[in-house]
Amino acid sequence: MSTAERRFITEISSLIDKMVSVITVDGKTYVGILVGINPANLSLCLSDARDEKGQIIPKIVLSGGRVAEILSVEKPFDLKGLAERLERVFPKMVKLYEKEGFIWVMDKIKVTQDGVVEGTGPAAERVQKIYQQFLQEIRGE
Repeated sequence: MSTAERRFITEISSLIDKMVSVITVDGKTYVGILVGINPANLSLCLSDARDEKGQIIPKIVLSGGRVAEILSVEKPFDLKGLAERLERVFPKMVKLYEKEGFIWVMDKIKVTQDGVVEGTGPAAERVQKIYQQFLQEIRGE
């Protein structure tokens, strides 16, 4: 498998459990959560979907031959922005691993787009508070 093929599969896989818009070759549009995809033929499964008429479809499977476009509806999480914010509070103690999708703080606290996933104690609690403030700001709350 070539590097380009691996990268394509990685990108497609990053859409799993995310809100996407799928446009079919006949012009129909479905918006829902991508719960499964076959990278070989782009057949896919959406849950909690809605068609262009607003009809709710609990689960829909689309044949890859019918899929014209798959569009990400969700904006990717700004991990770099969060790392910069953490760097202000923990200078020279923040390492960003953007491709891997996480930040290390003080070599013991791991932060992802879901918050603190490793580490405990006052420093981890402070990191979690910064993460929550960052989320509120990007959502415009």
